[in-house]
Amino acid sequence: MSTPSGGPPAAASRVPEAVHRRRWAILGVLMFSLLIVVLDNSILNVAVKTIAAPAPEGIGATQSQLEWAINSYTLVFAGLLFTAGLLGDRIGRKKVLLFGIAVFGAGSALAAMSGSPAELIGYRALMGFGAAFVMPATLAVLMNVFERDEQPKAIGIWAGSVGLGIAIGPITGGLLLEHFWWGSIFLVNVPVAAVALVAMVLLVPDSRDPRPGRLDPVGVLLSIVGLVLLVYGIIRGGELADFTKVSVLAPLLGGVAVLAGFVWHEKRSSHPAIDVTYFKKPAFAAAVAAIALVFFALMGVTFFSAFYLQSVRGYTALQSGLLIVPLAAAQMIFAPRARLVVDRFGARAVCTVGMVLVAAGLAAFALFTAGTPVWVLCVDYFVLGTGMAHIMPPVTVAIMQALPREKAGSGSAINNTFRQVGGALGVAVLGSVLSASYRGDIESHLGALPAGARDAAGESIEATLTVAGKLGPAGAPLVESAHDAFLHAMHLTALGSAAVALIGVAVVALFLPGRTPAAKAPQEDRPATREPAARG
Repeated sequence: MSTPSGGPPAAASRVPEAVHRRRWAILGVLMFSLLIVVLDNSILNVAVKTIAAPAPEGIGATQSQLEWAINSYTLVFAGLLFTAGLLGDRIGRKKVLLFGIAVFGAGSALAAMSGSPAELIGYRALMGFGAAFVMPATLAVLMNVFERDEQPKAIGIWAGSVGLGIAIGPITGGLLLEHFWWGSIFLVNVPVAAVALVAMVLLVPDSRDPRPGRLDPVGVLLSIVGLVLLVYGIIRGGELADFTKVSVLAPLLGGVAVLAGFVWHEKRSSHPAIDVTYFKKPAFAAAVAAIALVFFALMGVTFFSAFYLQSVRGYTALQSGLLIVPLAAAQMIFAPRARLVVDRFGARAVCTVGMVLVAAGLAAFALFTAGTPVWVLCVDYFVLGTGMAHIMPPVTVAIMQALPREKAGSGSAINNTFRQVGGALGVAVLGSVLSASYRGDIESHLGALPAGARDAAGESIEATLTVAGKLGPAGAPLVESAHDAFLHAMHLTALGSAAVALIGVAVVALFLPGRTPAAKAPQEDRPATREPAARG
C-alpha cells in the first residue's frame, strides 16, 4: 500500500535498528504469548470427557455446559477482538498485550478452582476477555518489528506456533489429567503467563498509530454489540440444535442488523474505526472468508474428535493428545515454509491445494470406525495439518499487508474475528448436527430405562455410557448402541465439514491472486508509516 500523502518520509517507516537487531527474540516472546491462548483451548479439548464426569473426578458438566465452557470464551473473545485491536493501535500494543496476559492468567487461576459448571463458564469468559487483548496485539507487534519482505516468513513462524500449541496442549493436558485433578489444565497457564509478562517487559517494544485521529465510539459500540449478538445466536442455535426458534433468530438477526449498521456508519464517518472499503478488494475479502471457512470446518471436527478418541476408541486423554501430534507437527513443519511455495506458485494455487487437503482430511472421518488403525488416524491428522499450514500464513499475509502498518491492530483483529466467528459457527452448526443425529439414533435403544434416566442418557454419548456403566453387564448392549449412534452422527458431521471446506476451495480458487501479482508487488507499496523510534 502506498504511503498516504502528507506522511513522513520513507526512511521514517523503517524499523528502528535497535528493534530490528532483536526482532527474532521479540517474535519468540510473541509466540510464547500466543502459545498460552492456543494451549488453553487444545488442553480443554482433551479434558471434556474428564470435566463431564461426576465429582470428584470432574464437575458433572453436560454436553451443553461443555459447549458453553468453550463458547463463553469464544463469545467474549470474538466480541472484543476488534475493539482490542483498535485500542492497541491507539494506546500502544505492548500495554494492551501486558493487560491481556495478566487478565488471562488471573482467569486461568480462577477457572482451576471452579466448583461447578456455571463457575467454569464464567471464568472461561474472563479468560476470553484477556485473550481478546493478546491475539491481535501479537500479530500487530510482529508487523511493526519486521520489514515487509520478512513479514511472510515471520507470519509463517507465528502461525506455526499455533501448531506448537496444538501439539503441547493435548500432551500436557493428558499428563496433568493422569496425575492431578482436572483444574490443573487451567492452573498450568499461570506460570506461563508470568514468564510471558516478564519477557514482554524486557524485550517487546511499544508501538502505536502516530496519528490515530478521533475516536469512533459509535463504531466501537456497534461492533461489540453486533458481534456479541451474532455469536450468541450462533451458539444458542447449536445448543438447541434448532436455528428456527425465536431465542436463536432474534440475536442472530439482531446481530446482522447491528453489524449492517456498523458498516453503514463506518462508510459515512469522517473518522471510521476501520475502512470497510478494503472488503471491496476480492483478494482481501477472499482471504478473510478463507480463514472463517477453514475454522468453521475444523472447530466442529476438533470438538467431536475428542469424544471419538476417548468415548468410542477408549483412549486416555494423554493418548488422545499424542494422536493429534501429527496435525500439529505438520503445521510446525510447513507453516514457516509456506512463503517459499507461495513465491513459486502463488497464493491462489497454494491455498486451493491446502483447502482440498483440509476437505479430504475432514471427509476421511466419515470412513472411520471403532476399529480404524491408529496409523490411519495419524496420517489423516497430518493431512489436515498440512492443508492448514498452507492456508493460514498466506491468507494472514494477504490481510495484514493490505492495511497500513499503523493499522496493524485493526488488521489483526479482523483476521482473528472472522476466525473466531467461523469457529463458533462450526461448533454450533456441526455440534447441533452431531447432537441431533446421535439423539435420533440412540432414543430407540433407551426404552427399557426409567423416564428420568432415559432423558439424561440421550443427551450425549458420555451421558449414555455413564448410565450404561451403572447397569453393569446388562449395560453392554447399550454401550455398543451408543458407539454405533455416535459413529453415524460423526460421519454425517464430517461430510458437512468437508462440504464447507469445498466452498473454501471455490472461494480461494476464484479470488485470491495468482503467482504473478504476488511476485511483482512494487517496492513503493510499502506499509504506511510508523513511529521512528520504539518505546520500551
